[in-house]
Amino acid sequence: MRDTGENLLFGKFDEVLKSALRVEPLLLEPRTAWLNGQQPTFSDMFCGIGGFHSAGASLGMKCVFACDIDAAAREQYEHVYKLRPESDICKVDITQIPDHDILCAGFPCQPFSIIGDRAGFADARGTLFFELAKIIQAKTPPAFVLENVKQLATHNKGKTLSHILQILRALGYFVDFRILNALYFGVPQKRERVLIVGFRGDDVTSFPWPTRRIPIIPLSEILEAKPDESTFVSERIGRARKKAHTSKHKPGIWHENKSGNISSHPFSCALRAGASYNYLLVDGERRLTPREMLRLQGFPDTFDIIGTDSAIRKQAGNSVPVPMVKAILERVINVQRNRTQAEGQCAPTNRSISAGRNAILARR
Repeated sequence: MRDTGENLLFGKFDEVLKSALRVEPLLLEPRTAWLNGQQPTFSDMFCGIGGFHSAGASLGMKCVFACDIDAAAREQYEHVYKLRPESDICKVDITQIPDHDILCAGFPCQPFSIIGDRAGFADARGTLFFELAKIIQAKTPPAFVLENVKQLATHNKGKTLSHILQILRALGYFVDFRILNALYFGVPQKRERVLIVGFRGDDVTSFPWPTRRIPIIPLSEILEAKPDESTFVSERIGRARKKAHTSKHKPGIWHENKSGNISSHPFSCALRAGASYNYLLVDGERRLTPREMLRLQGFPDTFDIIGTDSAIRKQAGNSVPVPMVKAILERVINVQRNRTQAEGQCAPTNRSISAGRNAILARR
C-alpha cells in the first residue's frame, strides 16, 4: 500500500502533520520551576492506575492533570493519589489543562500489541496519538515521555513509529526513542516497551538513556506466602500443564503462548490485560494475585487496592513499569534542569521548529 493521503493507515497523519506545520512559530516563555526549587509538574495522559504518577511522585514531582477512559481505573487512581482523572481524552477541553513541565503518556497499545491484531491506526484506539499531538501542540510542555509496546517499532515495517516521530519533531521537539526491558530495572518481569522522549527547542541533541542493569528482585520476594485458594487452577489444568512441561525453576512463572507452548522462567513474562486467566501460572499451579501483579510492575505495597481481582488484573496488565519510567523521568528532569540553567532564563529558540516545518513542506 502506498503512503498517500488516501492511505487507510496513514491518511490522518498527513492531515495532522499539515495542520501542525501551519502553526506559526511559538515564542515560548521559559518555565522557572527547574531553577527556583519548585516541584516539577507533569500531566498523566491515559493514566490507568498511575504508573507514571507513582514514578513521578517518588521523584518529588507534582501531577496537575490526569485522564483515562476506564471508570474503574479512574476510581482506583483517585483513591491512591487523591486526584480525580478526567475521562475521554477526545472530550477534554485543552484550555483547561494546567501548564506542566513534562507530559507523560502510555497511549493505547492494543492497536500495535502482539496480543492484538496490530491494526495500528486503522484501529480507533490507534488514532488517539493525534489527541496527544494536539495537546502537545497547544500546551508546549518543555518535555514529554511517551510509552508503548515494543511492536510499535516494527508495525507496518517501521512506518508507524517513523510518522509519530516526524509529527513530534515538526511540533518543535528534539525526539529520541529506545526499546527498554523492565527486567533490567529491577522487577522480575520481561516487559519490553518503546520509550519516546522529547525536549522543546533546538538546544538538546542527545538523551542519556539508562545503560546499567539493576539487579532483579527475586521472585520469592514478589510472591505472597499465603495466596487465596481461588487463585489455584483445577486439578485437570494443573495435571495437563505438568505433563506438558518440566520446569528447572522454583519458584518460577510458567508461560503459555498463543500457540499453546509452555515455558518457565525465574521471572514473569509480560503481564497482559487481555490474555487468558491461565496465561501465567506460578509453578504451574496458580494464577498471580492482584498484589503480585502490582509488585511485578513495581508498585509499592502502600498502593491500596479497592478494585476487583479482574479489574486489577486488567489495570496491572495495562500499566507502565514504575521503575523503568522513573529512571527515564529522572534523566529528563536532570536534562531539563541543566538546559534551563544554561539558558539563563532565556526562551528556547525556534530555529529547529521553522527548519523542520520548511523541510517537510518542501518534500510535500
